[in-house]
Amino acid sequence: MKPGQRLDPDVEKSRYDLHENDPEDSRYREFLNQLYSPLSDKLSPASFGLDFGSGPGPTLSVMFEEDGHTVNLYDPFYAPDRSVFNHTYDFITTTETAEHLFNPRKEFDLLWSCLKSGGFLGIMTKLAPKVEQFKDWHYRKDDTHVTFYSEKTFQWMADHYGADLEIMGERTVILTKH
Repeated sequence: MKPGQRLDPDVEKSRYDLHENDPEDSRYREFLNQLYSPLSDKLSPASFGLDFGSGPGPTLSVMFEEDGHTVNLYDPFYAPDRSVFNHTYDFITTTETAEHLFNPRKEFDLLWSCLKSGGFLGIMTKLAPKVEQFKDWHYRKDDTHVTFYSEKTFQWMADHYGADLEIMGERTVILTKH
């Protein structure tokens, strides 16, 4: 989305304030399980992670912490402490966040630089449909969604970063750093 079409930051945050992300909500946990389950199977005990774009009700981090991992949070509105980028991580998650990034290359370069060798970058975002279906695609009609990704995008990222790529379904991707 062009910069002039983006929402004002206060309006954008007011939209996110409406999200009902609750760690006690079993349906929300089930939704997050699309990334949690395949990623947790890859992690060593007591891994150190970052939940990038944790939102107003961090839940994925809680799920990993219940499993014995330690997770830092970053969100530009709800957990804006940029000192989290001074660490390196065994895993980084970004769930339903990538589509909100104004400068995804810059953000993913930053995340990649914070990932240890052998670490995992887990991404949840709805994969874009074919070009002819894009106009009517419900996901693009959310005016907080400014960037979209396809399998081809993630293959480019894997090639660019020299990473292994796993695409699991229509919204879950894991990149493994060499």
